[in-house]
Parts: sequence; C-alpha cells; structure tokens
Amino acid sequence: MVLTYDDSLPSHLDIAIPALDKVGLKGTFFLIGKQLGPDQIERWRAASQEGHELANHTLRHACLQGDNAEGRKLGSSDSYDVEMMLEEIQMMNNLLSAIDGKARHGYATPCGQHLAGGVDYLPALRESNIVQYHRGAWWAGETELDPMDLPATWFDEKATGADMIAAVEKASETGGLVVLGFHGVGGDYLKVNAKAHAELLAYLKANEDKIWVAPLSSVMAHTGR
Repeated sequence: MVLTYDDSLPSHLDIAIPALDKVGLKGTFFLIGKQLGPDQIERWRAASQEGHELANHTLRHACLQGDNAEGRKLGSSDSYDVEMMLEEIQMMNNLLSAIDGKARHGYATPCGQHLAGGVDYLPALRESNIVQYHRGAWWAGETELDPMDLPATWFDEKATGADMIAAVEKASETGGLVVLGFHGVGGDYLKVNAKAHAELLAYLKANEDKIWVAPLSSVMAHTGR
C-alpha cells in the first residue's frame, strides 16, 4: 500500500514526515512548485534523501475556475491548453530533479481534474511518457490497475485511527494496490487528525509482514509499470 500527501504543506514537513520516520515508513509527497521557498527546498531534499518520494503536482496547482464569472486567470486550468499543461508538468519535473536528483517522477492532478481549457489532457500525458504514473483523487471501486489513472481513498477530519485502519483492512482483502491520500496532517487544510494518522502508521508498522508500505514509484517499479 501507499501513503500519499498532496500540496507540499508545512504539516507534511513538521508532522507527517517525522511520524513516518518514527516507525520507519516512507510516503509519496506531491509538491507544488510555487510553494517551494529555499528553506522548504532543503527540507524536501533531506526528506528525499531519507527515502520519501517527491512527486509532481504542477507549478501552480491550476484547477477549474468553475462558476466564477471573472475573466480567465493564470491560476485556473480553464486558461490552459493541453500543450501548456504538459509543458508545466515537464517544468515541474525539472525542478524536482534539481531537488532529488532523480530523472523520473510521478504525477497527481490538481483537484483531481485533468482538463486544460476544457480538454482532457490525460491521453496526451499518457502518450508523452513524461511521468512515471498518474494518481487521481477518487476511489472508483475495484478496477484494473492502470498506472496512468490510479485511484485513492481519502479521509476527513472526523476520521479516527480505527476508521483508517478498517478501510485499509477492507481494501487489503482483495490483495490489490491500496493508495491513501492526505492533505493536511494535524494542521493546514482538509486535514486529518495527527493522532489518528499516527495510529494508522503504528498499525501498518505492526503488520508490515502482511502489508507492504512503500512509495508509489517503488510499487510501480515492482509491478513492472
């Protein structure tokens, strides 16, 4: 199974990574380029050197503008086209390589959406081969493993450690890939409780003989994808 964390948040560096390191588990962190100042870059480089995976969440985290009546904005994926989006993903790959020294990186779509100017860019992303895999934002039930559209299960602030563990146990019954997604851990936004998160990690550590926990790139390499 895989533990993934979106948006390069302070709580990842301050809470999630220390909690993972405490039990010897490694996670996958999807970073946003515009949020990486010099001090954060050094801390993320150190996290990579300790075995955590750094992955691509674009430079700007552009999502759909939705019903906003204002003109198109740079921060909205409505203002992109497919070529622009793929170029930004490649630029973020370059930044990640400068941080962790790795040639290939995985990708997660901002807001779980893969539209650029109203056009689905996932087919072009598949064809480009510029990312190792794509993790989506929603769980669609049992599906055939597609490395370019991997689902994830998420929890809200009300979720207890027992809730998270029960979800892992249920998903593990099928013997397939289990991907969990988090934003804030004990802070920031869309957060989960830090104690509940720690209880999940303790369970995974105690059951490491039955549940293999690894960064998503390692799992994809193991499956030959």
